[in-house]
Amino acid sequence: MQSVRYKLVEFFLIFIILPISFTIDYPFLIKVAVTAIGFGYVIYVLLKIEGNQFKIAPNLKWKSFFKHIFIKLTIIAFFTILYIWFTNKADLFHVLYQKPKLWVVILFLYATFSVYPQELIYRTLYFQRYEMLFKSKSLFIFVNAILFSLAHLFYKNPLVLLITFLGGILFALTYDKTKSTLLVSIEHTIYGCWLFTVGMGNMLGFPS
Repeated sequence: MQSVRYKLVEFFLIFIILPISFTIDYPFLIKVAVTAIGFGYVIYVLLKIEGNQFKIAPNLKWKSFFKHIFIKLTIIAFFTILYIWFTNKADLFHVLYQKPKLWVVILFLYATFSVYPQELIYRTLYFQRYEMLFKSKSLFIFVNAILFSLAHLFYKNPLVLLITFLGGILFALTYDKTKSTLLVSIEHTIYGCWLFTVGMGNMLGFPS
């Protein structure tokens, strides 16, 4: 399972074939089953092959991490508020004001059942298994962002693809710097929850 050929096939199936298959119209339950099997395989590889222990690493630089998150979130907030203001002002903070209970529930479910699994696959697995396939770190991170965007292809929305590509770059850089699934999951959660809060949830699959 550590040969280059095996990793290439694994890479192709997980990051290209599976996401593209979700754009095809076939029974939802089959998609759920395929996703569950695929995620189970990822967990097996991370635990048994790569030797991960899923514990919080010591000496994480929390102060520096949140300082950088605050700066990036401020920039994201500025542009997303402008976007909603000029494209659909009625959606601006609509769910937060009109359905605060739904807002809290969705944020919890999103952080727990969407963000962390995504980061295990697109950052932890990707960085630990496939970095040796690339000679350039810049290309390695760029491809990660492309693949993360591809994972959202089923939304069939160019703006979603752009947002997830940019997010993919940010998350890849954070993981490359910290090597922490926890920190990159927190960052992912913060930005995703902000998009839902500001009024961009509909295009990202959040119920509103």
